[in-house]
Amino acid sequence: MVRKYTDEQLINRVEQLDSFNGFPHGRWILGVRSNEDTPNKFDDKFYEFEGEECIRVLSGTTHPGKTILQSGFLEYNPKGAAVVRADKWYYDLWKYGLHRRKMPALLQIGAKIEVYRDGDKDLKSEELGKPIPGWYGINYHTNTYNWSAANLKIKAADINAWSAGCQVTNDREKYVEQMKWYENAQKTKKQEFITYCLINEFEP
Repeated sequence: MVRKYTDEQLINRVEQLDSFNGFPHGRWILGVRSNEDTPNKFDDKFYEFEGEECIRVLSGTTHPGKTILQSGFLEYNPKGAAVVRADKWYYDLWKYGLHRRKMPALLQIGAKIEVYRDGDKDLKSEELGKPIPGWYGINYHTNTYNWSAANLKIKAADINAWSAGCQVTNDREKYVEQMKWYENAQKTKKQEFITYCLINEFEP
């Protein structure tokens, strides 16, 4: 699992990125990609910030699951599974909506995102070739369509087909609360777009 960081350590790290252009207004999400990258496991973290203060931490994955890596990517792109380029800011990337028209989520209907294409059909997510910017439907969502109270308490360990490149959390209860805020923020026009920053695990 990703090591623990203080807010200050994370803020200092993201400020060092070449793509840093100031902290977004409102809330934004920071993904931290595990150096261990255990195949098909939710071993990354998402930190939700408001300004420079972290308000929520969720476990999840920034990598595709084994279903997609081994051949499932052919349904989406014959060149390979989408692996989001890390150590980069993606300003105004997401907007609240419905993933596959049925799950409250943050959808990539804002800015472009950069992805590598991993097409070697093994279990390891790799940054192969050059990153390509575009609109690939790289959304932020959770790993269930079942919103019963009992099911939301489950914290599944395996990614499987839940990520074909999307940034996915398995912290379902926290996710529900998170999405309530973004839904309300959009309705009240408090915040329309959400910025994402993805970094690799680092030595503080």
